[in-house]
Formats: sequence, C-alpha cells, structure tokens
Amino acid sequence: MPRQLSMFDDDADSPRKGVAPVAPADVDQATRAIAERLPPNIRLGTSSWSFPGWTGLVYAPRDGRPESESRLAKLGLTAYAAHPLFRTVSLDRTFYAPISADAFAAYAAQVPDHFRFVIKAPQAFTDPVMRRPGSGMASRDNQSFLDAPAAIETFVKPAVTGLGPKAGPLVFQFPPLGRRLTKDVRRTAGTIAQFLARLPQEPLADGRSPIYAVEVRDPELACETFADAVRDTGGVPCLAVHARMPPVAEQISAFGLDTAGCQMPVVARWNLHAGRQYEEAKADYFPFDRLVEEDLASRRALAALARLAAELARDVSITVNNKAEGSAPLSVAHLATAITRGFP
Repeated sequence: MPRQLSMFDDDADSPRKGVAPVAPADVDQATRAIAERLPPNIRLGTSSWSFPGWTGLVYAPRDGRPESESRLAKLGLTAYAAHPLFRTVSLDRTFYAPISADAFAAYAAQVPDHFRFVIKAPQAFTDPVMRRPGSGMASRDNQSFLDAPAAIETFVKPAVTGLGPKAGPLVFQFPPLGRRLTKDVRRTAGTIAQFLARLPQEPLADGRSPIYAVEVRDPELACETFADAVRDTGGVPCLAVHARMPPVAEQISAFGLDTAGCQMPVVARWNLHAGRQYEEAKADYFPFDRLVEEDLASRRALAALARLAAELARDVSITVNNKAEGSAPLSVAHLATAITRGFP
C-alpha cells in the first residue's frame, strides 16, 4: 500500500516548518485548457498521492531525482492539489484506523478552497468479521460492525469538523460479505440502510448535505434493491470499478444513476482492472508512470455519466487507483479529456 497509510503519528499529518516543500510538475497548456472546460461540479482525483513514479506527471524532481515516497506522503499533498485536473483525492489511511479532527484539519490546510476529500470510513464499521494480521482470514465476529454511534464519534464528526467545507463523500466500503449475508439481498440492504439512517444529516460547514456513499464488493448487491435502500436514507451507492464487480455501465443502470430526473450525486472509485488481482496489478503496473492496460469501456461509461450529471448540476466525485490502468494521473487526464469532449 502507499506510504500514506503508514502515517499514524500526528507529526506526519502536516508539513514541518523549515522543510523544503515538494514542487509540482510543470503542466502543459493543453491540460490546463481541459481543466478549464471541466465543469466545477466534476471533481477528479486519485487514490492517495505518495508515488515517486508520478515524477514529471504530478511532481517535479528534486536534485534531478524523484522525491521519496515518505516525503511525498508527508509533503506532497499541496503539490498534488496544484495540478489543475485534481480537485479531489481519496483519503485511504482512514480505512485502517481513525484519525483525529486535528489530523483532518492538517490535510485541509494543504489544499485550495475548491478541493474536496473523499474519505474512507474505518473498516471496523464495515467488515462483519475481525481478520488475522497478514493472512486477512476471519478470526471472529466484529462487534463494531455497523455500530453507528461509534462511527459517528470516531469517524463522521472528526472528518466533518476537521475538513470543514473541504469534506466530500464519506465512503463506507464493505468487503465481500460472504454468502451468509448476500443470500438475502433485501435484508442485507435494509440492514446497511438502517445504519446509514442513524448517521448525522445536519448540513456541513458550507451548507451542503453530507454525502454518505456505500461501496460494495459483492456483485449480488449491484442491484436496484440495494440502490433503493441506500437512496431512501439520503445516501448514494458508490460505483466500484473493480474486478469483482459487474462492468460499471451495468452498475450505473442498476443503481438508476442515468435515469431521467435522478438527482443523486455521483461517487465512483475506479479501483482495479477487470481480470486482475490487486497484488498482481501492483507488481505489473509499478512504478505507475504509464498506462499499461487501458479500460476504455469503464472510461467511456464514467465520462458519459459525468457529462449527464454535470448538465443536471449533480456533484461528481471520481477517484482513480493506479491499479485501474497503470497510472492514476494519466487515467484522470484521459477521463477528463473524454468528459470535456461533450462540452463546447
């Protein structure tokens, strides 16, 4: 995983005074022109930001060499957010352990006002089992699974307080839940909806309603029943572009995100190329400086949905992982190009 996930001491959450900053890469005029055409309610970005292979794409070299992973984790966010196409980023470290409101505020201080974070909820609230370190095998039932009061106190409140108006979608990513839970889709969807209904609905610092997005990794849940249950609580189904899930075009249709009159925000996480295992893709795509396997079908489907949503003034948040095509910054650039082809 990227070094962002190892920053569990508060000192790593913000740049230190007197330390040389990470410089952004030069961005060509063509890319700036695409960014100017991209509607402001469409926010594209990546999963994390601490990849030395992005030198020349996102970051400038330092003394002729790429920045280190650790320096990018600690100091790279401001340079990342200076890229005109990057208006969001998926803050993934929160999936592994909660962080404080002060730590969230330190991130918020490093990005411009228009920037929004996609924040992953701790897996403690979305995984029905506790897992053994290393193997990931289930060891026992997780007593914190869908514990709304705990999620509010340790995740929702710190995130919205610390990030303020820069808080974007709060994503509850559920791992594969297993046959015990997916054999009754209606019941499982209803249980997740009950959890969402208990989360705070008070407006955020800038008056927006909070966006609670639910991402699943069971194809059985990519259906209208699941979408309706989530929508009825005010939440949104998150499109999971992932090898375990149906093609994103099918998810868009099943969730009703492209239907006339739909006003739901679009939240999509373009995670893993079809037919790939995570570690396999990581090894084959490293150092994430080029597109290795383009996924044109997913790109076209996401671009078409983003254009439709923009025309209806719906917020769009799409984050891309390096394991989607090989290089998340290049995937974002191609996606932005595809989106803007539909605008004058």
